[in-house]
Amino acid sequence: MGLLRRPERLRHIAGIGVDRMGSLADARPELDFLRLENLDVDIPPDPEAVARTRMAAGNDADNSYLPFVGQQRLRDAAARHVGRLSGVAYDGTRNCLISAGGLSGLLNVLLATVEVGDEVIVTDPTYAGIINRVRLAGGVPRFVPFQFRPGETWRLDRAALAAAVGPKTRALLLMSPSMPSGGLLDAEDWAAVAWLCVRHDLLLILDSAMERLLFDGWQVLHPAGLPGMAARTITVGAASKELRMIGWRVGWIVAPEAFMPDLVAVSLANVVVPVGIAQDAAAIALERSAETLPPYVAELERRRDTVLRGLAGLPVGVPSGGWSLLLRTSDYGLDGADTSRRLFDQGVCATPMRGWGETHGAQYIRFVFANEPAERLALLGERVRRVLGA
Repeated sequence: MGLLRRPERLRHIAGIGVDRMGSLADARPELDFLRLENLDVDIPPDPEAVARTRMAAGNDADNSYLPFVGQQRLRDAAARHVGRLSGVAYDGTRNCLISAGGLSGLLNVLLATVEVGDEVIVTDPTYAGIINRVRLAGGVPRFVPFQFRPGETWRLDRAALAAAVGPKTRALLLMSPSMPSGGLLDAEDWAAVAWLCVRHDLLLILDSAMERLLFDGWQVLHPAGLPGMAARTITVGAASKELRMIGWRVGWIVAPEAFMPDLVAVSLANVVVPVGIAQDAAAIALERSAETLPPYVAELERRRDTVLRGLAGLPVGVPSGGWSLLLRTSDYGLDGADTSRRLFDQGVCATPMRGWGETHGAQYIRFVFANEPAERLALLGERVRRVLGA
């Protein structure tokens, strides 16, 4: 039995469920499922980035472990990008290193900053993969509710946020818009976050993977630019969502210089280096994204609106951005797993969310609207109502 003894750090690691649902649908190729289970997107990346990737596959300089901290062009591009959004001056050499995707970057930041037993504040619900990484680093997630009234947007419980800060709190790990809810932190939310961070000397780890995928006229508010926050904000970005480069596995960490030695040390001890043939392509896509992003975001908003019309009158939290939305199925006496099974029989592949929060999660089903065109998403509402009897 000794060989099978499970490390303590794995005790609360939750399955995500996405891969299981995807495998079930893949095993039934004769059925034309609405594929709403995984954070994929059917809108292709910038063609210039694709062309550069093809070129890199035959370029010896891109087929290398070096430089360990990432190629300089991408480090510079990421530092400029975060600097433009935040108003804080970042330098590619002093403030940025490249990671093998955003979640790898988050884990590296947590390993470099969080001591075993430290508490990390996250929203409830939060993507299970983020919660798992807090726990893998030895941290203890503390959940602050995102809430909604049916047909309205999500709202952060600021009183609960303030109450969550305690003597063991080390950091807040926040994302806006959040996965999986699409909930947005507005200016007053970020002001409350900044006040707490400064007052209690806390770190803010910002998952910025979707920060520009905003609907309804919302504009990016990057918290590093708020008073007292530049020295305590670490931004983790990724090419996956905004640049639609999921398979490239490229992300970036932009941080105050004081954090960089430990971040580099953890990065070298973990993945060592991201994908060489992907980095310059990601730099090109990031540099061109001010031009390429608006039509893409407009299409995502159109898809969101299509799903909302189909689900009108049901207990849905309206996402202010991102790729997905949540339906609260517990109102109908069903949990997300029950609903997922029943929807599967109706040709809808969607992921339940047990373990994606503390009080939120199991009572929801998540629908990803980034990977199906609006014309097909229009089929969803009728199938959902059939399952719910609504």
